[in-house]
Amino acid sequence: MISFIRPYNDDPSVGHLSTPVTSSSATKAYLGNLPAYRKGLSPLLRGLEIGMAHGYLVLGPFEKLGPLRTSEIALLIGFLSAVGLVTILTICLSMYGKVTFQESMGTTSNTDELVNGKNWNQFTSGFFIGSFGGISFAYLILLNLDY
Repeated sequence: MISFIRPYNDDPSVGHLSTPVTSSSATKAYLGNLPAYRKGLSPLLRGLEIGMAHGYLVLGPFEKLGPLRTSEIALLIGFLSAVGLVTILTICLSMYGKVTFQESMGTTSNTDELVNGKNWNQFTSGFFIGSFGGISFAYLILLNLDY
């Protein structure tokens, strides 16, 4: 019987399993096109794209599952709650960057990667702007939608 699940590169000390899903070229192509790994994006655009996606998706659960879901102001409260969450996440991203990149606040040769403090600050700024834009876009859609 052929085993489809084996250690990655036949090295059991790596701690990663090679399966038909994790080793397929389709999975590698999909993951390679995500904004965190896509080549040629500036840190600001990475943060903007990731923030737009997260901001757009975070409003719905606050509106539909929040404690005021049956009131007339459920959408507004959901909007404010989502903005609060995004603000907390941005503060957490900023704190992570300050702690991780204390000594490397200068630039490195590769300006696309998030490996120094300056690029991480740009990523964090893009995340905040993008997520606020995503929440606002979702709010406007839901506000003008008759459902």
